[in-house]
Amino acid sequence: MRGRWVRRLAGRVVAGGLVVALAPVAGLAALAGMALVGAGPDVFTVVGLAVFASVLFLGLLLCVPRPQRGWARWLRAITVLGVETAVVWQLSAITLNPPTPPRAPAEVAGQREWRLPTGSRLAYVRTAPGKVTHPEPVIFLHGGPGVGDLEGDSAFYGRLASAGFQVYVYDQLGAGRSARLADPREYGLTRDVADLEAIRRALGAQRLNLVARDHGAQLAAAYLAAHPAHVSKAVLYSPTGLLPARPSSRPSIAAIPLGPAGLPHPRTLAVSALLRVDPVTAHSFAGDRELDAYLSLLPHDPSACPAPQPGPGQGGYVALAGRAAPASLRDSLARVDVPVLIVKGACDAEPWSDATAFRRALPSARLAYAGDGTPPGRTDAYLQLARTFLTDGRLNAYEGDGPPPGYRGPVRAAGS
Repeated sequence: MRGRWVRRLAGRVVAGGLVVALAPVAGLAALAGMALVGAGPDVFTVVGLAVFASVLFLGLLLCVPRPQRGWARWLRAITVLGVETAVVWQLSAITLNPPTPPRAPAEVAGQREWRLPTGSRLAYVRTAPGKVTHPEPVIFLHGGPGVGDLEGDSAFYGRLASAGFQVYVYDQLGAGRSARLADPREYGLTRDVADLEAIRRALGAQRLNLVARDHGAQLAAAYLAAHPAHVSKAVLYSPTGLLPARPSSRPSIAAIPLGPAGLPHPRTLAVSALLRVDPVTAHSFAGDRELDAYLSLLPHDPSACPAPQPGPGQGGYVALAGRAAPASLRDSLARVDVPVLIVKGACDAEPWSDATAFRRALPSARLAYAGDGTPPGRTDAYLQLARTFLTDGRLNAYEGDGPPPGYRGPVRAAGS
């Protein structure tokens, strides 16, 4: 008799534990479902917590044996309700109260701001030479999208000023020290191209020299296709973004940063669920600075060839929105007769196949190999290649389709 009672109790505890474990899943599903039908934060958070509380109460009730006496059953229900109320109250406080947002990144030396006709406000740094010997300024386009490093990039690319160029490094809209948009859906390649053209007009330059890194090359390519007469030359380091889009960069549940106890924070779970519904909905719940901080906690690729690390205030919403290049971009580039240098290092994070895709698409493109060095994309060898190309010096192009011996980066994109 006692053995049967123990088995029944164990069964109830297991069943109750499974239901309790299901409570967060049910709550997140309800939250995402209500957001999907257009409910606001006040509604979808209350519904999500209510569903979580209901399933949790059922699970806790299953864990406790059902007494024979009526008064004991009431005591059981009241006790379970008290425990559940304490849990839900604590969870509500954690989930609904956003953390103190990090401060906006401090200004860097020489930082200025463009207020463009497009409505964008972009932070930039200008490095001027002692004497301008090349009238076409150099504009650096960072990658990501949303991964800028205004301080580090201006210090590195500013060295091109020694060749007689005015050098401009800026944080693209939604990234770094530049302004954010209230509607994340307005980020994209079209807006970035319009901003770059507005920058050219603001500088009063007839033509620009574009220097780009990884996804910045996609912006350079789109600008080349739209305004080929306004580009003198382009240098693309480890370019990407021309081949068909890869799987979404939105973080998965497995990528959510864990707290001190090894468990995901309830608010980050809610943010992750809402990002799968709609960026506008997520933005109404978690603002730009909060998402910037959230993405900075995600684990980075542990490969031997790391991607450039973001500077302060990486653009969370612009990074998740990505930049979808139109299918016609490659066809448009076939009509662009602008000298382009594509540079690959011995160890960078982007596939070699992306670089060859750019070389095939651009009639006047050449590929150069910068060899080894750290950090990737900021080596003296790469800077010398860029300087030589921009100042009409001789350049030994790399003619092979495949990578040379010693190359340690990826050859093709995963899944391609």
